[in-house]
Amino acid sequence: MSTGPKLRNIGPKSAAWLRQVGLRSLDDVVAIGAVEAYMKVRRAGFKPSLNLLYSLEGALVDCHWQEVPEARRSELVQAAEAAIALLPPPRGRPAAAPVTTTQHREDNAAPAFALFDDDRGATQEMGSE
Repeated sequence: MSTGPKLRNIGPKSAAWLRQVGLRSLDDVVAIGAVEAYMKVRRAGFKPSLNLLYSLEGALVDCHWQEVPEARRSELVQAAEAAIALLPPPRGRPAAAPVTTTQHREDNAAPAFALFDDDRGATQEMGSE
């Protein structure tokens, strides 16, 4: 935020992101609010954490980002999640689905791999217990 006073809670990286999306002053952020400012950064392709959202809210109400009340944080997260759900999927990649991990193991299964002891030529099996 190069124009005017430095925004409270906003470090150099976040300030650079905000400048790159056209938010150069506190007035710019006040005009659109914390959630929309956060979403502008996300839509630009950056990967901000929720701390940016809390920091923007803290800057708007003039408090440290960790002092934003839990109820307000929940409201902010719900609003951000609703806005994120409306974003189109990333280009060239399908929208991510929930990830599940399935492990199949048989009791007499071969070990996953073996370590070789170069000095004696002995092996130690790994992956089976």
